[in-house]
Amino acid sequence: MQDKEEMTSLVTVEKKLNSQGYTNDFTVKDGRLTTMDDNDNVPAYTPEETTIVDYFRFEGESNPDDSAILYAIETSDGAKGTISSAYGVYANEDVDQFILKVESLGKNLVKGTK
Repeated sequence: MQDKEEMTSLVTVEKKLNSQGYTNDFTVKDGRLTTMDDNDNVPAYTPEETTIVDYFRFEGESNPDDSAILYAIETSDGAKGTISSAYGVYANEDVDQFILKVESLGKNLVKGTK
């Protein structure tokens, strides 16, 4: 979980999470969570194998379309990393649908908003 220090930029939050072991860059492919590596041997996780540990919202200063959300994710085999999506027309529908499935399973450890 985040401490009370200022977490205003995506880069700052990603550095903090990397220092806590969240080093994988996740994406969603064919409805499963996987890393962005082009390696066929990389595991792919179902929503049931995924937990949202924390999330951070970023609001665009000059344009609401610049808003994004970053999720800290852990998988059932201990892989830790992050995945992000934008809001509005720039949202990644695959990521959003996957995250909704994880949340619907009660696999979101964080309650409330940031």
